[in-house]
Amino acid sequence: MKLRTPRDWYRRDRRKGLVRTLAAPAAWAWSTATARRIARTERFDPGVPVICVGNLTVGGAGKTPIVRELIKRLRASGVAAHILTRGHGGRLKGPARVDPAAHGAADVGDEALMMAGEAPVWVARDRAEGARAAVAAGAQTIVMDDGHQNPTLAKTLSLIVVDGETRDGEWPFGDGRVVPAGPMREPLAAGLERADAVVVLLPADLPVADPELLALFAGKLVLIARLAPTQPAPPGPQVGFAGIGKPWKMERALKAAGCDLVDFAPLADHEVPSERFLTFIADRAAALGAGLVTSEKDWARLTPAWRARVTPWPVEARFEDDVALEALLGRL
Repeated sequence: MKLRTPRDWYRRDRRKGLVRTLAAPAAWAWSTATARRIARTERFDPGVPVICVGNLTVGGAGKTPIVRELIKRLRASGVAAHILTRGHGGRLKGPARVDPAAHGAADVGDEALMMAGEAPVWVARDRAEGARAAVAAGAQTIVMDDGHQNPTLAKTLSLIVVDGETRDGEWPFGDGRVVPAGPMREPLAAGLERADAVVVLLPADLPVADPELLALFAGKLVLIARLAPTQPAPPGPQVGFAGIGKPWKMERALKAAGCDLVDFAPLADHEVPSERFLTFIADRAAALGAGLVTSEKDWARLTPAWRARVTPWPVEARFEDDVALEALLGRL
């Protein structure tokens, strides 16, 4: 059973409760184990540049849209760039090249399936083996979707994606505690030290990044990108659902885009909606005279029959400073 991301994790003013206190030793153990693994693991150099797009929290930062934008730019420049991912939510250990005609989300994960139409995508639990397979198939550059805390592959460029939405009392790093006491995969300072640049991802309707947030990244190159829909919100009343890191962000974004959202159901990150859930929410939509809308990742998990009944709402990342981004990629 998948658990939803606790929204309380992303508040800086969290009260110190019993669960948080009991989780402190486990959080310390997690941090210690992560630091040791990163320090002691021998890194494999695949012989081509490796761009790692990672984050410092357990989900919801927006890595995948950044990966897709980098891939689009690299391939437009004539670089044979391949995507490497763990294939979260899929059963295949790999290395395996994703084939949308033969694989489903249960095989390779929703993100891998979603990106496979844009570039060759390799799923591999062992990132070094995945990189070997990609290079053997002609990859000139590898873009890793996630993996900042995975030290097995030598990285040419490490980017940290940060959710820049800081309203309603929420903060991208919560109160800085590591899982299971908070949302961090590792302490902020440790993760930033290994990063070459930070990408602050803002929603389309947030005018500027929080200066207090940007001050945390002093000394690092900071790129601002915006998460924008690639098509209008579906017309008429809608019932939405999403199983992403921060499902409440999609609810906000749909409303900001003018969607008449009459109800919304959150799921756990990468959760495959059950037939019972889908039937319930479809009945709910019918009772309200509404359609069904979900994220592009959630739509990839649906069966063909349900895809025909649900509207996907795709988004993309748009960088504000193209010159700075191209200069960063030019280092490769």
